[in-house]
Amino acid sequence: MNKNPVIFNIQRFSVNDGPGIRTTVFLKGCPLNCIWCHNPESQNLLPQIMYKEEKCTSCGKCVSVCKANAHIINQNKHLFLPENCTNCMECTKVCFLAIEGVGNNTSSDEIINQALKDVEYYKNSGGGLTLSGGEPLIHPDFCLEILKSAKQNQLHTAIETCGYTDWSNILKISDYCDLFLYDVKLTDTNLHKKYTGVPNELILENLKKLDALGKKIILRCPIIPSINDTKEHFSKIAEIANSLKNVTEINLLPYHSFGKTKYKNLGKEYSLESLDNPPKEQTAQWMKKLKEYTSIEVCEA
Repeated sequence: MNKNPVIFNIQRFSVNDGPGIRTTVFLKGCPLNCIWCHNPESQNLLPQIMYKEEKCTSCGKCVSVCKANAHIINQNKHLFLPENCTNCMECTKVCFLAIEGVGNNTSSDEIINQALKDVEYYKNSGGGLTLSGGEPLIHPDFCLEILKSAKQNQLHTAIETCGYTDWSNILKISDYCDLFLYDVKLTDTNLHKKYTGVPNELILENLKKLDALGKKIILRCPIIPSINDTKEHFSKIAEIANSLKNVTEINLLPYHSFGKTKYKNLGKEYSLESLDNPPKEQTAQWMKKLKEYTSIEVCEA
């Protein structure tokens, strides 16, 4: 892979990606295609165009520089055709209202320098640096480079992973990662393949191996109404967690629809368009149900 992969966000003062106040680095590229993904711009390895129709004045400047016919004017109305886009990014140089480029090649030194700006916040809160995505372990060497540098600077480190990667990639970075935020999306392998595009056997196998290394693990479990909000799923999450020695928390991530607009701006279809965010009472019921099966701490992330 590219030594400097595409980063689509470096979020300072993050409080949802590990303990304390953190800097979270979001890398593009993911082997999964979860239908509820709230960061669809994370799935593709390359920089992408987001087109915000409501801000477009149909001035035609993007059409004049686009050689791939991804931007056209039809009956005085601008149309963006993402299937034609070659990600040349020329349109982002002439439009600053409706067109946004997502993702930049960023070096590990740039990332660490950003993270070190907030060292005092980390010290006071128990925070640090988190790698997320997408799936950061698509770029194992780059992750290793960042994590090594972070540890040399005495930063607490965490990585959020879906676990769908070769075990050697996890092993490679394990000595430099203090905490693994490990996704358990669906416990039934057939449903996992249906809704994410891949089965879950490799994910669960890697989770067991990671636990055997003695690494601290927090399970991250998105709960999607009508897909995995079932008694069987909660029971299986607990069964998996209870079988491991180093799971310190189970985080429930209730479905939210924040990604809908992103899908539209990327020119992609969102298959959960009619699904509403669950009320707080529903989330509380999910947490109560899971707590019936395990003594491990359960909290909402």
